[in-house]
Amino acid sequence: MTPSQCFRGSSRALSMLAAFGAGAYATHTALTWARFGRPVRPSDVERDEPLDRFLPTYDVVERHHIHVDAPASVTIDAARNLDLMDGPVVRAIFKGRDLIMGAAPGGPRQPRGLLNEVLSLGWVVLDEVPDREIVVGAVTRPWEPNPVFRSIPRDEFASFAEPEYVKIAWTLRADPVAAESSVFRTETRALATDAFARNRFRAYWSFLSPGIWLIRRMMLDPVKKAAERQASSFATGG
Repeated sequence: MTPSQCFRGSSRALSMLAAFGAGAYATHTALTWARFGRPVRPSDVERDEPLDRFLPTYDVVERHHIHVDAPASVTIDAARNLDLMDGPVVRAIFKGRDLIMGAAPGGPRQPRGLLNEVLSLGWVVLDEVPDREIVVGAVTRPWEPNPVFRSIPRDEFASFAEPEYVKIAWTLRADPVAAESSVFRTETRALATDAFARNRFRAYWSFLSPGIWLIRRMMLDPVKKAAERQASSFATGG
């Protein structure tokens, strides 16, 4: 086979792959659009009473979990101190979102550590169960190129209904399994406050939710590794 034939063959394969990817993405977008406003309800083990107090009804939800060989207190500490932007894939997803939405360049990195970083952006801690769970929330307009996260006091969050906003609440949670093991969970819920916000958010979510899903999934393994490393250090007196 000549080089030109190899080139043509590779080009056809890449074109077919791109067409398949575009088709799969279009299918996902259509399904996400159709399912908007009909979120999957939690199983018994997934039920989250602290989160329910602030956002009991929601348009969309993401739930993820992973088993960790570390106590719940160590796992939740690893989660709150996670440097989410340390991973190149996560950085690429955020960069891709900025390019798609036409966002202005961001400023310097905020304080490192997941919880400190999001609090510096305007999120607030709505509730905290020591060594078990942290519930964080804010309201925003995610369809804007450079969304601003508006802080809402915890006693006003559940009743907040100002139009043209989306309320978002999410958790870092560690459920004990045994003295030296736990399950790390994260759940994100979002609810539009009126029809205008719902229409805008539905379009945004249908198109960009794969990246959001991937970011949530990609935080699981680093939390597990950090917690298990810390637990091992404690066990060996390191």
